[in-house]
Amino acid sequence: MPTGAGLRMLCANPASVGVSMYQEREVRPSPFPRALSEAVEHRGLSLSRIRAHLAARGVSVAESTLSYWQRGLRHPSTPRSLDVVRALEAVLGLPADSLVVLIGPQRRPPGDDRRPSLPELRQSWAETCSLLDELSEPSGAVGNAKLDVVTVVDVLTMTEEGRISEIASTMVVRAREPGADGFVVTHQDEPGTDMEATTVFATDGCRRGRVRRSVSSPGMVFELLFDRGLAEGETHTFAFTLRLAASVRSTCFHRTVRSRMSAYLLRMRFDAGAIPARCVKTVREREELAPVVSEPLHPGPGATVSAYFEDLGVGIAGIDLIWE
Repeated sequence: MPTGAGLRMLCANPASVGVSMYQEREVRPSPFPRALSEAVEHRGLSLSRIRAHLAARGVSVAESTLSYWQRGLRHPSTPRSLDVVRALEAVLGLPADSLVVLIGPQRRPPGDDRRPSLPELRQSWAETCSLLDELSEPSGAVGNAKLDVVTVVDVLTMTEEGRISEIASTMVVRAREPGADGFVVTHQDEPGTDMEATTVFATDGCRRGRVRRSVSSPGMVFELLFDRGLAEGETHTFAFTLRLAASVRSTCFHRTVRSRMSAYLLRMRFDAGAIPARCVKTVREREELAPVVSEPLHPGPGATVSAYFEDLGVGIAGIDLIWE
C-alpha cells in the first residue's frame, strides 16, 4: 500500500515516576543523540517503558520518535518537542535543561527534501513500481512530488480465511506547490493474489483515473484525480476503497512513508473465528531491516486491532500478523 501505531496502553504508577527516586547525574558535553543514548543506557529502561513514564506525567510521544532522536535521524525542534525533552530529563534522572542545551539550532542538510523512491524502501516492489512510468502525466502526479501526506486512516476487513478482503483508506494531503490535482497509489499484495480481480473505488473527494496492473508481481498502481488544482499550502481530503481477491492468508499490512507524516491510524477487523496468535505494531527504516519499533497489539471488542503512529519519518509502518 502506498503502503503505515497502535497506541499501546501502558500502565505506570505515577508515584514511581520522579527524579527523587534516582540520583541525578551530569551529562558530559556531547551531541544530543549521544547524550540521550548514554542517559537511556544508564537508566536501564526500554523506550516503551520510558514512554510509559512520560505518559504518566501527561506527556505523549511516539516510541518511534524517541528512537529517531536517540539515533540522530531526527531532532527535537518544536516547542512541544522541547517539553518532551524536559520531561525526559526528569524521567532519566538528569539535571534540568541538561539535554535541552545540547539541541541548539538545526540546519537542514542539503538534499534533505529528497524523497526516497519506493524501490529504495521496498526492493521487492521494483517490478510493480516500474508501472509508474506509464503514469508520467499529468505533470507532478508520479511520485506525488507536489503533495505532502499529512494523515492517513486505513481500515482493513479480514475474512474467515485470514486474508484481507477490503482496504478503505482516507487521506489528508497538503500541496507543496500550486497545481497538485491528483495522487498516485502504489499497492503491493501477497503472492498469489489475482490482481485482475482487485478493484478500485473512489469514494470521496476524488475520482478514479488510470489503473495499471502488473503481470509479473502482485501489484498495481492507480490515479486518484481531484478535478482541480490545489493552491500552495491547501489541504485536501479524499478516500478510496480496494476490494481484493487474495488467495492466501495475509501476514502483514504496511504503509510506505516517503516523507514525514503527522499521524497514521491502521485498523484491522478480523473474523471472530480467525484472530491471529499475535499482532505486532512495527516500524522499519527499510523493508530488509529489523524493526526499530516492535510492540504487541491486542484485539479489542469486535475482534478489531488498532495501531496508531504519530510523527512518522521515512520508512515502513504497519502491523505484522503471526498466525501460529
